[in-house]
Amino acid sequence: MKKQEYAIVDIETTGGNATHSRITEIAIVIHDGEKVIDRWETLVNPQKHIPDAIFALTGITNEMVCEAPVFDLISDRVFELLSDRVFVAHNVNFDYSFVRHELERAGLKWTAKKLCTVRAARKIKPGMLSYSLGRLCSSLDINLENRHRAGGDADATAILFSRLLEWDHDKVMDVMIKKTSQEQQLPPNLPKEDFDQLPDKPGVYYFYDEHKKVVYIGKAVNLKKRVASHFGGHKITPQRQHFLRDIYAITYEVCGTELMALLLECSEIKQLWPIHNKALKRFEPKFGLFEYEARNGYRYLAIGKLAKNQNCLETFDSIYSGINLLQELAKQFEIDQRFCKYGSMSDGVFTTQNDTGALPEIEIHNDSIQAAIDFYLNSRPSFAIIDKGRTTDERSCIWVENGHFFGMGYLDSDLVITNPSQVKEYLTPCKSNQYIMQLIFSYAQKHPETVHIQKVDDNFVAFE
Repeated sequence: MKKQEYAIVDIETTGGNATHSRITEIAIVIHDGEKVIDRWETLVNPQKHIPDAIFALTGITNEMVCEAPVFDLISDRVFELLSDRVFVAHNVNFDYSFVRHELERAGLKWTAKKLCTVRAARKIKPGMLSYSLGRLCSSLDINLENRHRAGGDADATAILFSRLLEWDHDKVMDVMIKKTSQEQQLPPNLPKEDFDQLPDKPGVYYFYDEHKKVVYIGKAVNLKKRVASHFGGHKITPQRQHFLRDIYAITYEVCGTELMALLLECSEIKQLWPIHNKALKRFEPKFGLFEYEARNGYRYLAIGKLAKNQNCLETFDSIYSGINLLQELAKQFEIDQRFCKYGSMSDGVFTTQNDTGALPEIEIHNDSIQAAIDFYLNSRPSFAIIDKGRTTDERSCIWVENGHFFGMGYLDSDLVITNPSQVKEYLTPCKSNQYIMQLIFSYAQKHPETVHIQKVDDNFVAFE
């Protein structure tokens, strides 16, 4: 049987992703599992400008590569060196994505088993201060010359690989290079144990960076499948590469239902504001309904921009939603339009009409403002959504009070509910917004059997 051989690869590039960037230098060291048996390296003409920041890191200039071969001219040699060998690199998915993309551009279809020396070192030599190539070589007394050049980094990685083979008494790397191994897909800095602990249940998952800061929060119907989907495929955008490189740990929280997971995800993103969460951030309310009293004693209602952590009577995604509500309240409670503020012309929104008539009686007017506020705040529904729990011994509970999300939690299955104050004791309070309420109302309409309405009759409160 032919001995397994390894192609230890390092590349330098014009940027961080294979779609828009190109290789400027490549080095390939062939290892037979015992020693290095071949070595090849070359500069590559990327056919595009090398940014100053890349030059500062690698020292490779545009002048150095102008006479170098373009990748098409070396593609057959690269393909020959990589064929039937395990592709080895420090942070393997980065180098692999570039090489595969360049070979495809040259018309060569190629795939290979992969081995990441970052992941291998984490398993075989746990507890090191850092697993970056420079610091790892320093800790293990490996000579690293020409740092951030393909030849120097490839030679150092080959020495590291040889050391790992010597220390790998449990044949960890044999398992890692199997095509079916999950190791092929996981981010380089993520312990496999973090992924293995994920259950096949609905919930919320958290990705952490090397400083133990949450960088992404997601929800899932099936935690293990959803997290695995982040790591599969061959997308090579810079956002994806930075995202995967930032993941050092995963934790999770199981939820009783998908709705509970959705609401927890929204609340946690709002509180922690992770750097890689983009989608839900755009649902932040931008405008609010405010009430204030002027120096002359008259009370006003106004729709205006909402500052962070600013309190208001209601929030809106658009100023026009707020204007429509305020107009309806003004009409219903006969509030003088001069006491309703709608922004300014500079915002592209109309202002109050110019009316110089007599002002209403201050007490009557202020009572009308209070009546409108009381009506709006108290006319909105209060109800609970009671559904499946995380186990058969509990039920999930979402409480909406006066049209706003109050909180959520879990109740014992044998708990008899007779008063909403009982429910609140078991819930974690959460901040409400329009997006969350849309989720809740949509779920309530689709699953009316889970909705329990608060009714008031002779001062007795009950759920039905």
